[in-house]
Amino acid sequence: MPAAPGRPHPRPAIVGSGLVKSVTHRSAAAAEPVSGHPPVDQESRAWLQELRSSGAGRDAAVERLHALLLRAARFEVARRRPTLPHLRGNELHDIAFEAADDALMSVLAHLDDFRGASRFTTWAYKFALLEAAVKLRKRAWQGREVPLEPETWSLFSSAALEPGAEAEQSELLTAVQHGIAEALTTHQQRVLVALALNGVPIDVLADRLGTSRGALYKTLHDARRKLRAHLAAEGFDIETWLQEAR
Repeated sequence: MPAAPGRPHPRPAIVGSGLVKSVTHRSAAAAEPVSGHPPVDQESRAWLQELRSSGAGRDAAVERLHALLLRAARFEVARRRPTLPHLRGNELHDIAFEAADDALMSVLAHLDDFRGASRFTTWAYKFALLEAAVKLRKRAWQGREVPLEPETWSLFSSAALEPGAEAEQSELLTAVQHGIAEALTTHQQRVLVALALNGVPIDVLADRLGTSRGALYKTLHDARRKLRAHLAAEGFDIETWLQEAR
């Protein structure tokens, strides 16, 4: 997706700035292959050595990396654009730059995590794809209320079932509702309902609740475990239902 011609990016330049230079320099020895991992290819080794160096060589490598990440972010933005018709070209342009900037910081902070399973550029590319996807999901939910109560339990029922199976499903859904209310904390209820029932993206919910994705995953795991135990005590098998509702 081409940038707006002649339009400077409104954010401060991140490449070569103090933000990038503040990322801890790691020892070049970390580029050596780790036992049990595939050897790092020559091109990837060069990337790592240049990004861990200092001076003009490192600045040039950071510039090239940012350009790579920007291409990746623009690709992801363009791919998802049909699902976000309300966003204008300038907004999408800014999202791509923001994603590239944040991906750059993440890559530089996680250089020691690279193990050579793929090329360095392929590994880094994924950071930008993820950042762009997260930012687009957040922008799609901007101004929208995050539903923390089931929008309608009827969505989980099926009229195509035989009368006996339909009755069993109705009984299970009623038990699930009671289990959520009785076995879970208020916070666990909100997280389970938002993520598993209402389809709220986890990064959007984390942003709204002022917490992290990891914390929400932990809460969701604990909520499902408690709900399964509660329903098992009531004689219900919830595994299949939870998989379908996820």
